[in-house]
Amino acid sequence: MELHEKRCEPCRGGVPPLTLAEQAPLLAKIGGWKAVDGHHLEKSWEFADFASALTFVNAVGVICEDQGHHANFEFGWGEVLVRTWTHKIDGLAEADFILAAKIDQIAPLSPAA
Repeated sequence: MELHEKRCEPCRGGVPPLTLAEQAPLLAKIGGWKAVDGHHLEKSWEFADFASALTFVNAVGVICEDQGHHANFEFGWGEVLVRTWTHKIDGLAEADFILAAKIDQIAPLSPAA
């Protein structure tokens, strides 16, 4: 099953974050995302204008609500940066990679450099 076909499982805490070795094969499945310090995932996109960026943020918000796993956003005119990590364990879990894959299903094809 592909990552985007899975469902985010809520983390109740009490488990360690994924190690760098555990993150590597998952990261290879989500193109363009960076694992920053092994703590969180991030990716940015460029848009033609503010309205397009806002539409994307709102669409990702719907996915987050549906999955019960919420990303952080920075956005403004023509740009969106998405960050995700599992707050209960202050690091990365499989759910973060699942969410990233789901976001990529609706994202523009060309992320920002």
